[in-house]
Amino acid sequence: MNGYLLDTHTILWWLDDPAQLSPEAREAISDADSFVYVSAAVAWEMAIKKSIGRLDIPSNLPEALRSDSIEVLDINIHHALAVGDLPMLHQDPFDRIQIAQANLEDLKLITRDQKIQQYKVKWLNA
Repeated sequence: MNGYLLDTHTILWWLDDPAQLSPEAREAISDADSFVYVSAAVAWEMAIKKSIGRLDIPSNLPEALRSDSIEVLDINIHHALAVGDLPMLHQDPFDRIQIAQANLEDLKLITRDQKIQQYKVKWLNA
């Protein structure tokens, strides 16, 4: 099984301008045999940034994700507790929960965030 978790910038690029993504990332996301997820934390982060005027997000985000066969990965207590086991290489709570989710769910995180790439997490360059 190929499972992937999309970082915030990755899902935004996928929905708005997939050419910004690496060929490997585009292939992984579009592969019919891949299981592709976006964390509920990403929607949370996007909603906060939208509310303060720093981001424009699609008004039909849930439908856009479904149409591309991207599933939402809910945050559970195990994900939340695993954040406490991560070294403090990165202060961003949204990224830290995604790292924990990727590790616990055995997913490869698609990101360009170099701080995330310092963790013991499987990743693919966005």
